[in-house]
Amino acid sequence: MKYKTAIFLIFIGIIAIVLMLNFIGIDKVVNALKTANLFFIVLAIIAQIFTYYLLALRWNIINKIADINVNIKNILPMLLVGLAVNNITPSGRGGGEPVRAYILSKYAKKPYEETFATVITDRALDMFPFLILSIIAVISIIFNFNLDNISLAIIIISVIGVTAASVLLIYMSINERFGEKITRWIVKLIKRFYKKDPESLEKKVMKSITGFQKTMKRMISDKKILYHALPLSFLIWGSEILRVYIIFLAFGQVVSPILIGVVFILASLIGMIPLLPGGIGAIDFGMMSLYSSAGISEPISAAVTLVERSISLGMTTIIGFIILPFYGTSVLDKIKLTSMDEEETAKELIDGLDYIEKDENED
Repeated sequence: MKYKTAIFLIFIGIIAIVLMLNFIGIDKVVNALKTANLFFIVLAIIAQIFTYYLLALRWNIINKIADINVNIKNILPMLLVGLAVNNITPSGRGGGEPVRAYILSKYAKKPYEETFATVITDRALDMFPFLILSIIAVISIIFNFNLDNISLAIIIISVIGVTAASVLLIYMSINERFGEKITRWIVKLIKRFYKKDPESLEKKVMKSITGFQKTMKRMISDKKILYHALPLSFLIWGSEILRVYIIFLAFGQVVSPILIGVVFILASLIGMIPLLPGGIGAIDFGMMSLYSSAGISEPISAAVTLVERSISLGMTTIIGFIILPFYGTSVLDKIKLTSMDEEETAKELIDGLDYIEKDENED
């Protein structure tokens, strides 16, 4: 994605938020913000920093299983850059994953397909708490929200779809024959836009997928994933909910953690739709609407959402992009790859494979 386009889309999202606040009453929202207890706001920021640490710790555990030994103090900034890129690319909140895999590959001097496998495993572990919270969310929505049958059906189908996609990705990663079929289909798709040397293209992609599958199999079969990384996934989601709970306390509101979990699930689903960077506008509207429909006043719902998004989206993005220049200009090329039209993506994918292969040969 071109930077001007990203800035324009972010601007559109901000306008959407302003329009929503204007509908509620900007003066009412400002008055609500003035009542915030700064002690709890600082506590929420600390909770977010703790979440960063938990995310880095989980990824570090996975990396060690894949024989990628990097200190957690070096893993943390890579993670923050990835999160920041996620927040500016409308790629289903996944634009930052290739970036942090690339940074790790360069830093640890490991093949990109291996580091990318650790990133995919890291993201896949979120599926388990997501699925459990989704079941709780659907039950809670039925009893606590006034949604029509069509809206409820869309939510259920979305949850099933995300879960099925995650399971399919994991299965593709560990089943060599199935993975090869999917890979050849992807190669065929890329060939439609990239006519130059298709045999070389297929060879490079298959080599990358083979290394990726090998690493995934080793990680998934390791008991440390089950005993250490998976429990951390539940703790991470719990810390996310705790942060929002603390923000509500800042406004004198005691809100059920289950309600916050429901909103988190629905916001996550909205964030997976590649609309605006970081889901700006769409996620904010969803959170405000859901909290309001649960009986929380609109000004408080808006104020909580603004503070929450300022911490989870704004603070994370700023920190990530402050760190980014330390990893060099090549990372910027990787960011550009995360969101392009089909023809550009096909060309950049091949160039990326050539670039990674060249780097590995030099190392």
